[in-house]
Amino acid sequence: MSPLTPAPGLDKLSLNTATTKNWTLAEAVSGCVTAGIPGIGLWRDRVAEAGVERAAKLVRSAGLTVTSLCRGGFFHAPGALEDNRRAVEEAAALGTDTLVLVCGGLPDGSRDLPAARRTVADGIAELAPYAEARGVKLAIEPLHPMFCADRAVVSTLGQALDLADAAGHGTGVVVDAYHVWWDPQLEAQIARASGRIHAFQVCDWLLPLPAGALLGRGHVGDGSIDIPRIAGLVAAAGYDGFTEVEIFHQEVWDTPGEQTLRTLVERHRGVLGGPGS
Repeated sequence: MSPLTPAPGLDKLSLNTATTKNWTLAEAVSGCVTAGIPGIGLWRDRVAEAGVERAAKLVRSAGLTVTSLCRGGFFHAPGALEDNRRAVEEAAALGTDTLVLVCGGLPDGSRDLPAARRTVADGIAELAPYAEARGVKLAIEPLHPMFCADRAVVSTLGQALDLADAAGHGTGVVVDAYHVWWDPQLEAQIARASGRIHAFQVCDWLLPLPAGALLGRGHVGDGSIDIPRIAGLVAAAGYDGFTEVEIFHQEVWDTPGEQTLRTLVERHRGVLGGPGS
């Protein structure tokens, strides 16, 4: 495979592999090279299928930048600290300095939300120096409040920044438009996050939401979110990294990957104007 040359206007565009769920890692890497997309955000399931060493070789030989590894977190789960340490080591091996943390919801059978949040805070504080020593930054991702019970007791950017403040060691946040667009404090909290935005992820909010809402994400420009405004706030806060497109939607997953990437490129240029180009 020939190393990638970014297409004009795409030098800060990244494909998150969740968007092309039915592609193997090798297919996603090849797709990025063909489309001229220089960044790739990796999920650990795809890395595990290929093996960490082979995955690292694939992205390196293609000339791709690994913009993040997803995910660590779920601090309430048995063996969480050991798994998160493995995730840190995988991130370092893959050549990315950003490990996304989806912090986890309530333990099974629990309604004790304050205790769950203490567990998350303690887990991040313990993991942060381990990550820093290996050149990896923890990036706390707040999720929309509807996911509080099962996926993330961290629901706002403000909460995530409080945790980052407490943990130190370079800990920062993910700004994911799908999860934070509704927040009335968004502008102030993005400004507060200056220097600590480790990843910027985009997709759109579609209506009607499907059952469970997890798969209600669409291509940029197809839904309710003013993504250019959020991109502008993130840039004003000093973020100059990649824009990572992460879409969970059955119709997108059922679409041939090449077509999905063409749409990503069109929307990046047409809606976001190719930021960073």
